[in-house]
Amino acid sequence: MAAEPQLDAAGSPRKAFVILFLVAVLALGIPAFAQDPASEQARLPAAKRAFDAGHWEEAAKLAQGPADQSPELDFLAGLALARLEKWDEAKASLEAGARKVPLDPRFLVELAGIAYKQKDFRAAKNKLHAALRLDPQDSYSNEFLATIYFLEGNLEAALKYWNPENKPRLRSVTFAPSLRLKQSLQNRALAFNAPQVLSVDALLATQSRLDNLGVFSNRRIELNPAESGNYDLTLHLVERNGWGDSKLQGIVSLLSGLPYATVYPEFYNLGRDAVNLTSLARWDSEKRRVSAALSFPLYGDPSLRLQIYADARNENWNLAQTFFGAGRPLTDLNIRRGAVGAEVQSVVNGRWSWSAGAEFAHRNFRNLDGHTLPAERSFFTGATSVAGRLGVRGTLLRVPERRFLLDSSAKAKAGREFANDLGPFATFRGALRAQWFPRATGDDYEMQTQIRAGATAGKATLDELFELGIERDNDLWLRGHAGTADGRKGAAPLGRRFFLANWETDKNIYQNGFFTVKLGPFVDSGAVADSSGLFGSQRWLWDTGAQCKVRVLGSLTIVLSYGRDLRGGRNVYYGTVLR
Repeated sequence: MAAEPQLDAAGSPRKAFVILFLVAVLALGIPAFAQDPASEQARLPAAKRAFDAGHWEEAAKLAQGPADQSPELDFLAGLALARLEKWDEAKASLEAGARKVPLDPRFLVELAGIAYKQKDFRAAKNKLHAALRLDPQDSYSNEFLATIYFLEGNLEAALKYWNPENKPRLRSVTFAPSLRLKQSLQNRALAFNAPQVLSVDALLATQSRLDNLGVFSNRRIELNPAESGNYDLTLHLVERNGWGDSKLQGIVSLLSGLPYATVYPEFYNLGRDAVNLTSLARWDSEKRRVSAALSFPLYGDPSLRLQIYADARNENWNLAQTFFGAGRPLTDLNIRRGAVGAEVQSVVNGRWSWSAGAEFAHRNFRNLDGHTLPAERSFFTGATSVAGRLGVRGTLLRVPERRFLLDSSAKAKAGREFANDLGPFATFRGALRAQWFPRATGDDYEMQTQIRAGATAGKATLDELFELGIERDNDLWLRGHAGTADGRKGAAPLGRRFFLANWETDKNIYQNGFFTVKLGPFVDSGAVADSSGLFGSQRWLWDTGAQCKVRVLGSLTIVLSYGRDLRGGRNVYYGTVLR
């Protein structure tokens, strides 16, 4: 009997504790049974019914629960909260569900929708790309992503994701303003027409054909929604006729080279047949030159173009710093060269093109001052030559979503110099060029990188050597090395082998209806060599500086640059016009 009171005394506190705990649970509203599967199974259909009925508040309340609840409830909570425009709460619910089922793309798609509503297109695109990696065939994600790129003005990227869904279908295709170019050439330049689906390949092929005609100084392709889910496509083309697309543009183009004693007479779209005549006349006493080129489509095909050209030069060269032969420095070397040739340019598609041509040339040298050693003689031997050329240009990589492009090109030239000290020769050049626009729209902070290399086999005359320096008749720019000294060519390193890398970026400074101003830094690096030891850079070269580009009337670009030779410590200020 004595033991019974002790048991009662011990059990009484335990009972009191249990009662107090239950009271606290009920008072605080702790979901003691929330993890009960039966409770979750009851909430899920109730939340679905509320959501389907449009009762977003009720659906969100029913779907929200403990952190370890079913991802389906997180998904419903995110949907309901998004309908209530409670974006942060909706995002938190969807992210919680995505962590539980990382292979379910639905959460990523809905998170993209929230980012889209908040005008955060970058985040929306990232989520949709992640969703498509999980389910590449999801039509909704493809359509959603295409729409965002379309709104950003990135038509190529939009087509990449529309095309798998057999979209966009064209209702009409028009030119604005109407063109003077013959209708047959207009039609053949287009790789698409209504009521076809506009594909990426057709868009790129059309752009390449239009460029190959050579009569458009600017182009823009606009796509607008029309009835029944179709689209109207408009090609906005600035057409050059006669002197150009306007009298002002023609005068500016003609006289743009006056600061360096040059004029550029040009006539476009003669006879409305895309027949173009371009020419150059330079009366600089050190670098006299006259050239002309006539080009036109072959067989009325915009993708096939023939160019016939003639070029004559009378130039004075100063090789005091670049020729390492014995004897007196060549400071007053005179080169006279004339050439005629023809070349066919063919656009295969929007990604590849090829060219083939032939050239007949003759040159002679004066004021050699006794440089007649056998090793030296071949560089300064007057001769007549015949050569053939082949070239190919193609796109290795296009990432329109990132606005990144990697192009490649290769050119080969082989021929014979008809002189005792010369003979057969062959030249090869290859190039890689990368272009990147880091922003989703516009061309601000455009970045370009180019790597080029080349070599010549056999003997070559001076005018056939590669030159690393900034000069108007040379495209291998090392912008801290001037190509001329006192107006005479030959100041930049020369040789039969070269490597050159150029990097630059352009920041938009000012823009109006007449001109655009860009400013940015550049870095150039390269070397040139020759097996004879008579030419070459002797060491690796590094240049850096800044340049300003002024685009005038959308047709020509004035380039003003300052470059510094990091090894030699020289500064080069330069200005020219790019066409």
